[in-house]
Amino acid sequence: MFSKRIDRLAGSLIREILQITQRPDVISFAGGLPAAEIMPEMDFSAAPKNIRQYGPTEGEPQLRDLIAQQLCAIGRECSAAQVLITSGSQQGIDLVSKLFIDEGTTVMLESPTYLAAIQSFRLFGATFMEWPLSPDGIDPQELRAAIASQRPAFIYLIPNFQNPSGCCYSERKRREIAAVLDESGALLVEDEPYRELMYEPVERTPISSLLKKSPWVYLGSFSKTTCPGIRIGYLACSQALFPFFARLKQATDLHTNRLGQWWVANFISSAEYDPHLRQLREYYRIRRDAMHAALQRHFHDIAEWELPAGGLFFWVRLKQKCDTRLLLTKALERNIAFMPGEPFFANPVEQSGALRLNFSHSTPEKIDQGIAELSDVIRAYFTAGESVEIIHSSRI
Repeated sequence: MFSKRIDRLAGSLIREILQITQRPDVISFAGGLPAAEIMPEMDFSAAPKNIRQYGPTEGEPQLRDLIAQQLCAIGRECSAAQVLITSGSQQGIDLVSKLFIDEGTTVMLESPTYLAAIQSFRLFGATFMEWPLSPDGIDPQELRAAIASQRPAFIYLIPNFQNPSGCCYSERKRREIAAVLDESGALLVEDEPYRELMYEPVERTPISSLLKKSPWVYLGSFSKTTCPGIRIGYLACSQALFPFFARLKQATDLHTNRLGQWWVANFISSAEYDPHLRQLREYYRIRRDAMHAALQRHFHDIAEWELPAGGLFFWVRLKQKCDTRLLLTKALERNIAFMPGEPFFANPVEQSGALRLNFSHSTPEKIDQGIAELSDVIRAYFTAGESVEIIHSSRI
């Protein structure tokens, strides 16, 4: 009755955990939810009447033009004719899957990486080749060898404040990776949902902007900087690829919601947008620092982590190996939620020993309370003798 691909259809652990974390007594470090109290106010009273009608598949011209201007300003030369407005950047991932993946297609990924991208790529039949991340990105020489031997359909990277690791690629790695891609002609799919959530000055040049020959796809989102409920994202790409993405979008949902596009275009072109971004960064920086301090107090002898320069997550590696999905069960009994590390690996991992902790959705006081409780859960878990293998690794 169903298509063959339905056998590969997996649910999202994040979405399942979010149902539990709606309870007011749960301290949640699980989802990457923007803080509701820092979202901008939304006023649709001035929306033009024609916005109620069907619109262009490619998106509203004003918003497409504004996004193209933003991309040019950060070094990725691009015209509005190369910008497709999507229903969140997740739809961009879906369109990439539909355009490039057949049964058995090789896709190259960071390890770990965004689990909803894995979910989409796997549904369409991808096989995965992964590279471990160091704190400044993947190894360009390993990438060169892998491209030569595997000839992947594309390379999917999140260079800025990577989800889940928080890794931000160095300038050297970005340039060397771009050179490898240009040598091989391999397609880059660059995902940038956290770009604006920066708490210290770091290199953020898009790798796609450094390409001279290779095709590219660049995914962006307004969910982390405005309101995720309106589901406005975008896909920009090499000119030759754009007609295919536009037709796939047309076959998927005709067009993205026009009211949300109108609101985003007006907000990001207003005098309010830059002060909003500054306020957002300060708000999240305070919570990031609170989690870092709490980890230093309560996790200093049981885990390793890096302080992320941006984004919404800490990637915490326990010094004792375990299946953190089992650890989550223990934590939920104490009303603490987090994301286990195992789902962030494209190829199955039984014991990652890693946790993704979100800091955007709790107060500093709740963060300290929750990290202290989680530390107690972990210590009790290991004291019970459920895992004894020690991890020795400098990799993320």
